Amino acid sequence: MQLFIEIYGFLSVVLRGVILAAQSVAVGGLAFLMLLVWPLAPRLAGAALERRALRLIFVSASGLLAAEWLAAASLTVMLVGTLEIPAQEAAGARAVAVDLVAGVIAAVVAVSARRAQRGGVALRQSAPVLAALLIGVQAGSTHAASQFEGAAVLACAEFLHMAGAAVWIGGIPYFLMALTDVADPTARARVAARFSAMSVGAVAALLAGGALMAAFYVGAAPAMYGTSYGVMLSAKIVLLLGLLLLGGLNFLAVRKLRQEPAGPLLRTRRFAETEIGVGLTVLFCAASLASLPPARDLPNDRASFAEVVDRLEPRLPVRLDSPDFETLSAALPPEALKNLPPGAQPPRSPADIAWSEYNHHWAGLFVIAMGVMALLERASRRLAPVMRHWPLVFLGLACFLFLRADEMVWPLGRLGLIESLRDPEIAQHRLLTLLIVIFGLFEWQVRQGRIKAWWAPYVFPVSTATAAAFLLTHSHALANLKEETLIEITHTPLALVGVAAGWSRWLELRLDGGAKRMAGFVWPIGFILAGLMLVFYREA
Repeated sequence: MQLFIEIYGFLSVVLRGVILAAQSVAVGGLAFLMLLVWPLAPRLAGAALERRALRLIFVSASGLLAAEWLAAASLTVMLVGTLEIPAQEAAGARAVAVDLVAGVIAAVVAVSARRAQRGGVALRQSAPVLAALLIGVQAGSTHAASQFEGAAVLACAEFLHMAGAAVWIGGIPYFLMALTDVADPTARARVAARFSAMSVGAVAALLAGGALMAAFYVGAAPAMYGTSYGVMLSAKIVLLLGLLLLGGLNFLAVRKLRQEPAGPLLRTRRFAETEIGVGLTVLFCAASLASLPPARDLPNDRASFAEVVDRLEPRLPVRLDSPDFETLSAALPPEALKNLPPGAQPPRSPADIAWSEYNHHWAGLFVIAMGVMALLERASRRLAPVMRHWPLVFLGLACFLFLRADEMVWPLGRLGLIESLRDPEIAQHRLLTLLIVIFGLFEWQVRQGRIKAWWAPYVFPVSTATAAAFLLTHSHALANLKEETLIEITHTPLALVGVAAGWSRWLELRLDGGAKRMAGFVWPIGFILAGLMLVFYREA
């Protein structure tokens, strides 16, 4: 039970991200049917498109049902373990009830979609109500529900925000289906124009709701950079700007498609694929944001602008010499820790900070080396045969992190490897280390031509983007909220660069011509930037 309680914070964020993603795809599918497929059906001859859309709605609604009920069950277990109350009483908590009700609505959507696949017409009448119920239940369970003033206005803003995200981000998979299923170029151009108009309206709703919530929950500029909520909101805004850039490029491609129906179809599809990936990251970022207290509720635990600048300012020399392990808090004998509260860690000493900075700086050198080698592979034909082995550098990085990332754990510390996984932060470090090993070996085999499966090259961008998304949900759970914010300020840019690197590599694989070459230079530069951030990382 104690292990579950310790990892619940991370688990709840991941589950909430899955819920937002599944909900967006389900609602986006219903909106796509209502606003595009059904009105244009006579011109599309879209029976096959409708069946495929209904199938994806069924799958996403079923996934939403499972995630909602798993969230309800895990919250119930957590309440029983922490409050020591009967399970029946814990299951009656408002948050548990919200998840259960949302699961029931998701089940109704799934059943309705399945019946519509078999020829039923009831979904055409119930789709608007079901979509509104799915979003309304979630909107009523956010920070808005805990506000004493303006709760109704904030709930409406949350509804607009979620609805906009669902129609835009959740509708993109269905748009890709339409581009594939609709063979007639003129009809395809009509679909693209209609979806473009839907997206513009959805973006307007998303931005209007988001701006209202940000103004209320943040309140002032110092809270934007001085709290974890503000830092995560800033990351979400940056990701949304990236989505808007991709959407703008697609908007231009759609205009050309209308003028020339047989025009830039490939580029439209590839940008839409990338929008899905970045959009999912935005939803997981939103889930992480929902787990944090609003910035306006923390008036006394904020980092100052001077502290933020001091933490982010690059300085030389970097720390490339390690303190002795015996000087660390992790090396203290057990009797020195007996007066600490249960589960508490000893205060961080200057040696602990130096150890952590050393780890980050050397990790940065590994990442810079990979970026430079990947860049040289593209820039020099003479060096390319050697530089293409750059994925093997990941193995050196993984070994370094395994030995150094958690000094309290074997082989350096007293904590056993299995026992250490009870700590959610250590568990995340180990998971990322394992991903790095798999990532490096697999990509090296792909680049040597030893793995020829069509999907193999896509492991690299998906793994990079997934690792970056995990970094956005990664928490440090410190008692000092200001220090936690300062750590988030250094980690969040790394996650954003990782997202950019992953999806630019995806575009390199999926595009052709000049756009392909440009994307091929973007992600190595992203690696170099991430490495520089690590090299100049500081904790004091």
